[in-house]
Amino acid sequence: MEIEAATGKKAGRFQALAALRHRNFRLFWSGQLISLIGTWMQNMAQGWLVLQLTNSPFLLGLVSAIQFTPLLVLALVAGVVADRVPKRRLLIFTQSSLMLLAFTLGILTLTGAIRYWQVLILAGLLGMVNTFDMPARQAFVVEMVGKGDLMNAIALNSSIFNAARIVGPALAGLVIGRLGMAASFLLNGASFLAVIAGLLLIRIPEKIDWHHRVAEGMGERIAEGLQYIRRTPVVLRTVVLMALLSIFTMNFSVLIPVLARDTLGQQAEGYGLLMSASGVGALCGAIFLAVFSSRGPSPWLLLGGAAGLCLFQLFLAGTHSYTLALLFLGLTGWSMITFTASVNTTLQLNVPDNLRGRVMSVYSLVFGGVTPIGSLFSGSIAHLWGAPAGLAAGATIGLISLLAVAGQTWRCKPNAGV
Repeated sequence: MEIEAATGKKAGRFQALAALRHRNFRLFWSGQLISLIGTWMQNMAQGWLVLQLTNSPFLLGLVSAIQFTPLLVLALVAGVVADRVPKRRLLIFTQSSLMLLAFTLGILTLTGAIRYWQVLILAGLLGMVNTFDMPARQAFVVEMVGKGDLMNAIALNSSIFNAARIVGPALAGLVIGRLGMAASFLLNGASFLAVIAGLLLIRIPEKIDWHHRVAEGMGERIAEGLQYIRRTPVVLRTVVLMALLSIFTMNFSVLIPVLARDTLGQQAEGYGLLMSASGVGALCGAIFLAVFSSRGPSPWLLLGGAAGLCLFQLFLAGTHSYTLALLFLGLTGWSMITFTASVNTTLQLNVPDNLRGRVMSVYSLVFGGVTPIGSLFSGSIAHLWGAPAGLAAGATIGLISLLAVAGQTWRCKPNAGV
């Protein structure tokens, strides 16, 4: 199947904001803008909390592994669910559950009752909810904007995700220093009210796949999605490349707390700024993609983003300068968002609507489900030889993987992905 044109319109003066002309997407986007800031506050605070509780890079990596294990196990099931039930209802349920988990972590931390094993349990529950949230959220975008504005919508979602990466960690660093870690978790819980309100206001015809509920079982529907991926070369190659880089290269954030403290001599505020630097770069990359979204995904953009992700992470591993670390993290963030947004768009523009949830569940699987493998790999190396060694090992293996995949004869047409 050849990819459809990303849009039938010429780029106009407001092409960078084209998807926002859709009311439903404006509601969704606005709610996400607030909620994602809270999410990044919690991510930063949770890493710092675990480091204080355990003083162990390995146990820090274990939390990340536990959090992403449900995605590894249940992603394909979640894709079937996303194709069967109204996505808006599913998202209201998942976002409400994430809110309750954030409040629970905040209350435990506030009362001083928090223990490492509790963080592990909450991380596992968070991962389970996110497993069902991710494919539904990815597939829901096209229902709000259509295929014509899909790449622009993905770029705009990436822009607020990465704007939150700038504001959230920096704000969390300040909040931790002045109010304590519990405040970051509680503020995250409150932030989910915005996205839940937006989802309640969205009006989209809801279709329930009653026929397939009776005609096919879970296994048959999973197999149908996997067979489509296997038989569609552009989709298969894109998924393989995403999986390889996800395992070895895209989990660098789990090592940033250790790098900040042990290599760069920083405390919570310095760590927060490092995470924000990655967000600044990713935001710039997302804005670039939004402006040029009318051209559709490019295989060279996708491959260039993958190469930059590996190279700049390798440079990060070799520096002891805080200023250079900020620069390299910014460039790593730009490269990562260029790569992942290109992958997302390439997949969505190549998949039929009735398989969208299942294919995007595989995207979620290779984007985050393989993270436990990479987190344990990086955490183990950092435990033995330090964070720079963990970063360097992941970047080097990522480059080798990229060269191996890119070295094949890929017969691509313009805008056809990899």
